[in-house]
Amino acid sequence: MKYFHFVMSAFPFVVLFSLLWATSAHADESFLECLSLHSNDSSSISKVIFTPNNSSYSSVLESTIRNFRFTTPSTPKPLVIVTPLHASHIQATIYCSRKHGFQIRTRSGGHDFEGLSYVSEAPFVIVDMVNLRSVDIDVENKVAWVQSGAVLGELYYNIANRSNTLAFPAGLCPTVGIGGYLSGGGYGILFRKYGLATDNVIDAQLVDVNGRVLDRKSMGEDLFWAIRGGGGGSFGIVVAWKIQLVSVPATMTVFTINKTLEQNATKLVHRWQSVAPKLPDEFYSGITLTRVNASEDGKETILASFHSSFLGGTDELVPLMQERFPELGLAREDCIEMSWIESILYMGNLPNETLNILLDRTYQSPLLSPSFKSKSDYVRKPIPEIGFQGIWSSLFEEEGASASISFIAYGGIMDEIPETATPFPHRAGNLYKIVYNVGWQEDDNMISQRYISWIRRLYSYMGSFVSKSPRQAYINYRDLDIGINDEGTTSFAQASVWGRKYFMNNFDKLILVKTKIDPENFFRHEQSIPLLFH
Repeated sequence: MKYFHFVMSAFPFVVLFSLLWATSAHADESFLECLSLHSNDSSSISKVIFTPNNSSYSSVLESTIRNFRFTTPSTPKPLVIVTPLHASHIQATIYCSRKHGFQIRTRSGGHDFEGLSYVSEAPFVIVDMVNLRSVDIDVENKVAWVQSGAVLGELYYNIANRSNTLAFPAGLCPTVGIGGYLSGGGYGILFRKYGLATDNVIDAQLVDVNGRVLDRKSMGEDLFWAIRGGGGGSFGIVVAWKIQLVSVPATMTVFTINKTLEQNATKLVHRWQSVAPKLPDEFYSGITLTRVNASEDGKETILASFHSSFLGGTDELVPLMQERFPELGLAREDCIEMSWIESILYMGNLPNETLNILLDRTYQSPLLSPSFKSKSDYVRKPIPEIGFQGIWSSLFEEEGASASISFIAYGGIMDEIPETATPFPHRAGNLYKIVYNVGWQEDDNMISQRYISWIRRLYSYMGSFVSKSPRQAYINYRDLDIGINDEGTTSFAQASVWGRKYFMNNFDKLILVKTKIDPENFFRHEQSIPLLFH
C-alpha cells in the first residue's frame, strides 16, 4: 500500500497546526506539519500527538515505563509520542520520521528489559500502541485476532470470558504487551505442551518501512518467520496478530513447595535438573531461589520455591510425582485444583478475588522490582552440586537481598520443534533456562551500578555451568551487556557477538530478511537486526 496524501483546505490546516505547535515549543515544526498532511484524518491525528509542552506528555511517557531504571532526569526523552488509533497514523509517523531523520521506538506494554521501546540516544519518536488493543475471540475456530497494544491480561480476560477450556500459551505478567512479547518468542506455563506463544501465531498485520500494510500472504513466509521471534523494532511495526488458541482441561492442578538450605534444598535443586525436563508435556516446572530469614531463629538462608502446574487432576499428579521425584515429598494437601485462568493468577502471584486484575494496565507485578537488571542463560548439562555453593554465596552478598534466580524446565514439545521453525532457537538439548534478576527501589537509582555489578559477577561465575559457543540468551530478557550495535554502521561480525547468543544460526537468515525488507536500516536500535552489507 502506498502513502496517500490528504491535503486539507488552508483554514483547517492553519487551525490544526496552530493547536499542535501550541503544545510544544521544542518538537520539530515541520515534523508536526508532515504528520498532519500525511494522515488520512488530520483532525484525529492531532488528538494522538504528545509533545514535551503538552500537559499529558509526561503521564503518557511514564504510563508504561516498567523499569524505573529508565526514569532518571538524564534518560533521553522522545521529541514526540504518537498513540495511533489506526494504521494510517503509523504510516504517517514512519513516513515523517524517515523524512526528518528521527528514529522510531515502538512500545506495546513497556516491558523491554533495557528500555529500548521508549529510550534512544538519537532524536526519536515513540509510537505507543496503547490505543490499538482490541481482542477478537473466535471460539468455534479456536483463533483470535489481537492488536499489539493489548496486554496479556486483556487477552486472557477475553478468552476466559468466552470459554473455560481454551487458553493461549503465554506468560504470567498481565501487563506485558502483546507486540513485544510475540516478537521475541514468549513462553509460559503451557509451553512444554504447546510450544512458545509465537509458535501459535498464524497471521499478522505489519506496516513496513514504505508504509505498506502487509499480511502473511503479502509479506511472504520469510518475513512472517522473522517477526515471530526475531525481536521487535527491526522489520516494521506489527499492528495485529492472529493466534491459535489451545485446549486445556476445565480443571488443572498447581502446587508450590518451599525448601530452605537446612531442609536439603541444595540436593533437591540438583536432583530437579534431571527430573523436570523429562516430566510429561502437561507439566510446567520451575524453581525460584531467593534469600530469606529462616522462621526458627531469624538466621538468613536460601529458599528454593518449587512451583508447578499440571494439565490434569490431583489424582493423576501426586502418584506421578511420587514416582518421578519422591525426594520432593509432594502430598495431596500441597495441591490445588483450579481452572487455567485461575492458574495464571496463582502462578503470577496475582490477587485472585476477581479477574478484573487482568485488565489493570497500571498493576505493578510482584515478579519485578520497580528498577531492575536481568540476564538469562540456558543449561544443557546438570550443574554439579558443588556449583550451587557459589550461587548461594552470591545471594548472601548485600545486593542479593533483592535478587532472585529462576530455573524454568524445558523438554516436552520444545524438544520436538526444530530450532529453525522460528528465529527462537533454544529447543532440543536444553534442560532448563535460568533468569537472573536483581531489583531496587527507584530512590536507589543513583547507586544502581552496585546492583548491576553484582548480577554481572554472578553471571561471570555461572559461565562454566551453562551453554557455550555461543552462550545462549533469551531476546525477551534483553541484555545489552552481551553486545550492542554501533549507530548506523554495525558490521555483521560485531552484531554476531550478541546475535548468535539470541538466535544462534538463525541470525544469518534474519539478516537476509532485514536487508530485503528494510534496506536503509530505518528500524534500528542497540540490538536490532543489522544489514548484510554494513
